[in-house]
Amino acid sequence: MSLHTIPEIQGIFQQQQYEENNQDGLSNPTPPKVPSLAAIAKAMLVTRRRLRLSPDNKLFFMYEPGKQVSSAVRIKNTSGSPVAFKFQTNSPKSCFMRPPSGILAPGEAIIATVVKFIEVPEANQEKKSKEKFKIVSLKVKQGTEFTPELFEERKEYVAVERVLRVAFLDPKSDSPEIEKLKKRLAEAEAAHQASKKTSEDKSQKPAEATASSDTVDESKEQAKEIHTST
Repeated sequence: MSLHTIPEIQGIFQQQQYEENNQDGLSNPTPPKVPSLAAIAKAMLVTRRRLRLSPDNKLFFMYEPGKQVSSAVRIKNTSGSPVAFKFQTNSPKSCFMRPPSGILAPGEAIIATVVKFIEVPEANQEKKSKEKFKIVSLKVKQGTEFTPELFEERKEYVAVERVLRVAFLDPKSDSPEIEKLKKRLAEAEAAHQASKKTSEDKSQKPAEATASSDTVDESKEQAKEIHTST
């Protein structure tokens, strides 16, 4: 494969556009536009993935029509910078994610849970799903706090990491994916409970500090009253 310099690539673009205009039978073909260096660089750039997903192309769900079922996916930041991520789906009314978004430090990993309701199929209807889940990422600076507007404000830097399709598993089968799914769901639930406990502990500390302060103030007031009475 031969390599070309930027001017050579610009010339190739010009020639291709000129030939396309001539094929349309134009007597005075429109002069070809020279693409900017930024456009060429963007076209030549191969986006390096910032996140590693497991599984990386499907979200597995137990096929239980009429029930709400769960799946889980491990997301790891494999880059050297903090990365914001966000789930997107074409079925927001029947699915929800936990967490739906967040920021991962370099090397940090989480297990996200995806919950969906499986409709009862009609007669002879195949057990397939058209639902898809897209995971997008954005490189951010250290100390950045996630906000809902973050991806919109910097949409030109947002990269699509993966598009995950829904895959159903027969609960009665001995598919190895069933055991993997159960393990991921157990890990996700354990992580959720640990995070919940941490949040509760943080909320209790200010209350304890206030109670302790009130006790000290009360003791001082009592001591003052005793000293005054004597």
